[in-house]
Amino acid sequence: MYFTAVDRFFQFCLLGLVTSGYLAVAGSGYLDAPTLVLTGAGLLLRGLLIAGVVRFEVAESTASILSLSYIGFFVIDYFFLSRDFLTATVHMVFFLAITRILTARSARDYLFTAVIAFMELLAAAITSVEFNFVLFLGLFLLFAIGALSSGEIRRSLVRSETMPRGFPFKFHARLGLISVLATLGILSITGGLFFLLPRTAEAAFARLIPQRTYLLPGFSNRVTLGQIGEIKTTSRPVMHIAVYSRSTLPAIKWRGAALTQFDGKQWSTPNPGEEKIPVWNGHVELTTAGAGRRLNYHVQLSAADTDALFFAGTPLRLDVNQFQVIRNRTGSYKLPRVPPPGFAYDAYSLLDVPPETAPPTVPAPQLAPETRREALQLPKLDPRIAQLARAFSAGASTDLERARALERRLRRDYGYSLELPSREVADPLADFLFVRRKGYCEHFASAMAIMLRTLGIPARLATGFQNGIYNPFLELWVVRASDAHSWVEAWIPRHGWSTFDPTPPDPNPPGFALFSKLELYVDAAQTFWQDWVVSYDMRRQGTLSYRMESGARRLGIHWFDSLTDLGTDWPARATAQLKRASVWFIVGLLMLAASLWMLAPRLLRLTQVWTGVRRIRRGRAASGDATLLYHRMLQVLKQRGYEKPTWFTPSEFAAALPPTGLGAAVNEFTANYNHWRFGGRTEASRRLSEILEELERTEV
Repeated sequence: MYFTAVDRFFQFCLLGLVTSGYLAVAGSGYLDAPTLVLTGAGLLLRGLLIAGVVRFEVAESTASILSLSYIGFFVIDYFFLSRDFLTATVHMVFFLAITRILTARSARDYLFTAVIAFMELLAAAITSVEFNFVLFLGLFLLFAIGALSSGEIRRSLVRSETMPRGFPFKFHARLGLISVLATLGILSITGGLFFLLPRTAEAAFARLIPQRTYLLPGFSNRVTLGQIGEIKTTSRPVMHIAVYSRSTLPAIKWRGAALTQFDGKQWSTPNPGEEKIPVWNGHVELTTAGAGRRLNYHVQLSAADTDALFFAGTPLRLDVNQFQVIRNRTGSYKLPRVPPPGFAYDAYSLLDVPPETAPPTVPAPQLAPETRREALQLPKLDPRIAQLARAFSAGASTDLERARALERRLRRDYGYSLELPSREVADPLADFLFVRRKGYCEHFASAMAIMLRTLGIPARLATGFQNGIYNPFLELWVVRASDAHSWVEAWIPRHGWSTFDPTPPDPNPPGFALFSKLELYVDAAQTFWQDWVVSYDMRRQGTLSYRMESGARRLGIHWFDSLTDLGTDWPARATAQLKRASVWFIVGLLMLAASLWMLAPRLLRLTQVWTGVRRIRRGRAASGDATLLYHRMLQVLKQRGYEKPTWFTPSEFAAALPPTGLGAAVNEFTANYNHWRFGGRTEASRRLSEILEELERTEV
């Protein structure tokens, strides 16, 4: 398959259209593995065809038969495989995309391919709430502009009687630059219009566009050993938390649920005893205040398939846009239904204090008999587990000392590992304690809770997240899926339910500092995308308008203040400004140096040509100036669409041009060039200069 320069550019842009749409849908996590692999292979094959690496053609009749046959497969896909209309439609779109991109030859085929690429992008807009969508949207616009402009050039060249001659594999850099600049302009204008246009159709969009959520194991009424170990491998942000505290934030556990019944493999709360608490004007008091440190914070949840509310310590007060919240007898809270992405609430909590340093509660808390029986329930256990619990707690005289002894021995004698067992075991708890002797938080917390129960101490499993990392670009704490954690809550007399964490630190070192910082940048961009694009509504538009108005007002006041102070303290202001701008000054110098390094060869050639022309006009030309003028003439012809192949001599190139006024001028220029350079006739130099000026003035 043979392509000219413009053809090749057009084909790559068309391939880029389909590829950017494919990547946009893939970035949403909506595509299944077969669709991802087969579509990616088809796009790669098309790229190899355009590059000339492989050569084959698919007959148009074959493509038509395959397209018609897919109608029957679509019915099978919808009713038996995907069982979802949107998923089956996405499969069909990608099948048609690969079929068209591999067989497109005519203008109608190219138009059909572009329409399919647009359908891919539309599917991504429906299924994706990720920031990567805007990146692929920018790529789509770039390739769309490149395809439109190069397609128009192709159409004009086909209709033209004169075809330019040039090296067929040369990339049109100017065409690519124009496409990039046009894309940046479109994105800038569109971004401005997006923020300015009124948000009046949000209710309609909420019905048309489904909300995508992501499963967060550990926040339901059932948690199986290994579930949190699987989620720990991902670093998707699940919460962003703003802490309204000037002091250092302690190690915090964001509690989501507490589970009481264990059957040997699975924790659950079969009878949660739920209580509905009404919310009045977005405010509800949850618990009476106690002694200790308090924390005020704001939580924003990402798209997650959970109705749980996460709190630090014991929540005292909650501000939430709901009509009610639900509390169960384990002290966990949830919403009546799964909230939409970006759901947020404010809370005021009493932080946990270690029972060793906390004053005893007066009056002493009492554990209900039913709750005590549930918190002491034991499944059929390996008898060695109870023996190990007694051995670990030997010498301890109180329940608190026994709990601390178990916590210390588990943290010291067992290792942390995210590796799952190679095979399913009948008793995962005994396998952890006596065989593998390593595991993750669920193993440690389950082992401690069950061993406490064998000692007669009520205990339960708590799940949620721990700590998080601080993102200075957002000034928020980011809690990721990899922060999922399980710990133990044990009933200590005169203190009530107290927190214990038997899981040792992760021995694996953190990732490279550069990658960690890049993750923070990506998270900041993702948060901006969620807050100011996906969740952009009338309220946020009003907030943005108020900030812009306030900023403009402050700018005006500061500007007038600067005028009055300019005559008195301008030396100090200038020094401070230079200090603040030192980094940007260095960056600017580096950019200037890079620009000069890139442009210096071209500037040098232009200077040499200009100097040679001036010498010719003064009658001081040298034979070496003929080469400078000839190279300048080749640049002018290249701008007109004619490029000299490297294997052509000057005379052969002039003879290959069409018999037009331009071709006659080049023939005369080449003859004078040969007379001057090889014949030593300096009188031809002036005529070379005149012809070059005529060529430069000639319209394209």
